[in-house]
Amino acid sequence: MSPKNRLPESLTSGSFTAPQPGALQMAYAIIKTGGKQYRVSEGDKIDVEKLDAKVGDKVTLSEVLLKGEGESVTVGAPFIDGASVTAEVVDQHRDKKVIAFKFKRRKGFHKTKGHRRHLTKLQITAI
Repeated sequence: MSPKNRLPESLTSGSFTAPQPGALQMAYAIIKTGGKQYRVSEGDKIDVEKLDAKVGDKVTLSEVLLKGEGESVTVGAPFIDGASVTAEVVDQHRDKKVIAFKFKRRKGFHKTKGHRRHLTKLQITAI
């Protein structure tokens, strides 16, 4: 083996194991909520646009665009019929402040506006 094709020392020693072909991979889904798309797996915590739910409530997200489990991938057109993702509401909070500063050079015009988005933190429980 030529020196250019050899693996680095850090990969040949230690407890590095490459994933085997056909090894079980965690299920994931791509969901749509609040006009945005998120890739989620079971146990993930994500911040989404505010949902009308109380802390501790279970929420079912039925707009599933793609679902993958191991080697099989199911793509919806646009959504997968009968597929859903279940999540628990962990928190209702507001994001950091975002500043929008507008100005026009040489005109003496400047305007500062800011806002904080309302968010819901979800923990994915089932796909």
